[in-house]
Amino acid sequence: MVDPTTQSANDLILEVKDLSVGFGSGSKRLEVTGNVSFKLHRGEIVSLVGESGCGKSLTCLALTRLLPPGGRIFSGSVEFHHKNGQVYDLATLPEKKLRKLRGSSVAYIFQEPGASLNPVFSVEDQIAEVIELHRQDVDNVHQEVVKLLQDVGIPDPEKRCSAYPHELSGGMQQRIMIAMALAGQPELLIADEPTTALDVTIQSQILDLIDQLRKKYNMAVILITHNLGIVAELADQVEVMYGGNIVESAPAGELLSNARHPYTQALLKAVPRFGMKDQKLNTIPGQVPMPGKFPAGCRFADRCLYAKTQCSQPGIKCQQQGDHLWRCILES
Repeated sequence: MVDPTTQSANDLILEVKDLSVGFGSGSKRLEVTGNVSFKLHRGEIVSLVGESGCGKSLTCLALTRLLPPGGRIFSGSVEFHHKNGQVYDLATLPEKKLRKLRGSSVAYIFQEPGASLNPVFSVEDQIAEVIELHRQDVDNVHQEVVKLLQDVGIPDPEKRCSAYPHELSGGMQQRIMIAMALAGQPELLIADEPTTALDVTIQSQILDLIDQLRKKYNMAVILITHNLGIVAELADQVEVMYGGNIVESAPAGELLSNARHPYTQALLKAVPRFGMKDQKLNTIPGQVPMPGKFPAGCRFADRCLYAKTQCSQPGIKCQQQGDHLWRCILES
């Protein structure tokens, strides 16, 4: 893992400041995520953690404005520190310039590779398209495709070049998606639940592959997950999201051993453990508030075992000890 104390300003690749994302405008404006802030350094893995619907995926789609129809960035900035020394605000960068960065400097691995791959094009066609679009330095595209397939652990890459997505297993499809992401030589890789619908053995292989490639290419990685086991295995830094807000931020080891926010504590208690046979699993009572119905104060207050009257008041401030931050009135 990357020691945050050794990071310098020169290592910084992404700084998200007070990012608010949602749908509509004016009186019909619906904010889904609010005032999201975090930093990411080269070679580092930052994990966004939280229940389904908390805003993890929407936040990461907003980083390069790949939002669903009607989606908008209401406020905030997304500063991308390019290897050429330029700093681009991806939230306001003209679309033409942003398109050059998507797929090259910033690449995505989406959930469910079977739905993301084009069923009528071969593996080689789909990877070659990315190379031809973003890499003018490649003379032999076929050789580059084969090399990428080797990098992601595809057996017999020459043969797989002519295969179609439906001829491949789920794990193999996800490796193809990773190869496509690498084809543009990205500085930042965003992986959205990259092991969804894969069996446990294949999940482990895919996560190991992402970690190996991160080290090989010194890529920064944003890993979206609800699985705290994955966080423990891979992440350097963790951002815990609830109701569209980041409620806790800390180095992975510190957060897993010393969670401060009641929501993070509840998530950790809900993780199944060996030896729990015939025991009830811990659950979090209540429901996640819907966008448009967020309470004025702490959005977790209705489900929190430690809630106090002041939790319903607006303006809950972040507390900080070293590089550990949490948005709660409780000191520990």
